[in-house]
Order: sequence, then C-alpha cells, then structure tokens
Amino acid sequence: MKKSFCLLLMIIIFSNAFAQLNCEAYKFYGDTLKYNACVKAMEISEHYQFSKEYQSILDESLEIDPTFDYAYWAKSIAYLKSGDFITWKKLIDKAVEFNPKEYLGYRGWCRYQFFRDYEGAINDIELLSRSVNYDIGQSQNGTYHLNIAKGLSYKGLGKKEMAIEIIESQIAKNEEMNFVGVYDYLHLGVLYFETGQLENAMLMFKKQALINDLAENKFYMALTFLKLKDILEYKSNLELAKQLYEKGIRMSDPYTNPMDKVFLEDIENEIKTSYNITLEDSGRFQVN
Repeated sequence: MKKSFCLLLMIIIFSNAFAQLNCEAYKFYGDTLKYNACVKAMEISEHYQFSKEYQSILDESLEIDPTFDYAYWAKSIAYLKSGDFITWKKLIDKAVEFNPKEYLGYRGWCRYQFFRDYEGAINDIELLSRSVNYDIGQSQNGTYHLNIAKGLSYKGLGKKEMAIEIIESQIAKNEEMNFVGVYDYLHLGVLYFETGQLENAMLMFKKQALINDLAENKFYMALTFLKLKDILEYKSNLELAKQLYEKGIRMSDPYTNPMDKVFLEDIENEIKTSYNITLEDSGRFQVN
C-alpha cells in the first residue's frame, strides 16, 4: 500500500508541475482566440519560471486573449515562490474569475499553505464543492485531499470538533479508495490527542506508523502514552522520534512548515523533561 501510494503521489506531483494544456481542444470548440493564446503560452516550457522571457510570453498570450485563465495562473506562480504575494493575489484572482472550477481549489490551498488564511481557504474550498458535482481533488502538491486541508483550516481557527468531523469523513472515503494521504492519520491523531480522545489518538498513530512512520508520529504517540500513564512507552517513543528526525524521516514541505510539524528542539526538550517524570507525575500535562 505504501509503495503504491508513494508512486501515485509522485505521478500527481509530476503532472501538476509539468502538465501542458491541450490547445487543440480550443480549436475543436471553435475558440480561435484561446487557441492562439494557448499556443503562445505553451512556449514557456522552454524557459525558466523566473526569467523575463517566461513572463513576456505569458504577457503576449494575454494580449491575444485577456480572459485566458491559464496565463494568469502560470504568471502567478513565480510571484508566489518569490514572496511577492500582492502580485500573486492579483493574478490568481483573475484566473479564478475566468475559470473558478479550475483554480478555486488551488487558491484555497495556497491560502492555507502559504498564508494561514484559514477562513479564505475554507471559503474557496467550500465554494468549489458547491460548484461541481465531482470530487474536488487534491492540493497542488498532492499531499492532501482539499477536504483534509479544509479540516486543518478549521483546526487553525480553533474549531477542532469541526476539523475532526471533516477529516474523519474524508479519511473514510480515502480508505475506500486505498489512497490515504501521507499525513492524514497523523493529523487526525493529533486532533484526538488535543481533545482528550486518547484511545482514538493512539489508534490513528498506529495506522500512521503502518503507512508512513515519522518523527512527529512517534513524538505525539509518546505524549499520548504519557497521558495514558505508560512511562516506559513514553520515553521509548521519544527516543525513536529523535532517531527518525536525525535520519530525515519527518514531515517536510519545500516552502512552509506543515501543521503539527515537530522540530528536533521539541523532541530534545521533551526528552530532558522525561528524565524527571515518574508515574505519579504523568498526569500533570493538560490537554489543550
């Protein structure tokens, strides 16, 4: 399961990064203007995303057809990656204006990932859900189903019960398709832990370990064992968390820190704390 999931995830990411439009489709439907704009835009494949040539080609594409949504989206990417979020927002808003079904999910994901604009992310994802009668799909990087991102956005707003309900529902659907996300069980487990549902939390961490064990998974499992007053397992899992972290087996994203990510300092500080913890002390930590 793990190998097949990872292969499929790589395919999704590769497709998102390098997909080319089928310009012939515009010709087939008689939209000559968009066909010409599309042909021009496809010339960007020969240029670096941050180059002047890349942007100039897309400007020429938009001169042909100012409503060509793909060109606005393609232009926006370099501004997002370079940190010019104001220009990115103007461009991606134009893409959404002209093709909301295609770019609402993307904008919602970016609002979650880059800006922690949880309300904006929820609004975009829910609007997309109301606009289509098919599955709304994955985040741009392939890591999450957009409904998982919506659930995490509710968590970011402090609405953890709502987050649990949404993520539980999407995980159930993912399990039916044998396509659970690389961090899905971990996030749900942390939510259960934070709301005092310790047995459910442990179940999720064990499921996470079967598909993609991580330093974070061992760390939160350790905290759960502490609340369950199993000091030996608490300390053991902290050591495993450190080992995994030092091997690079941890949550990662090339642009931002994922929600529920743990750092080596967190693990080491907890290990130091564990030296003085006895069974009698184990109830002193309060669940948020």
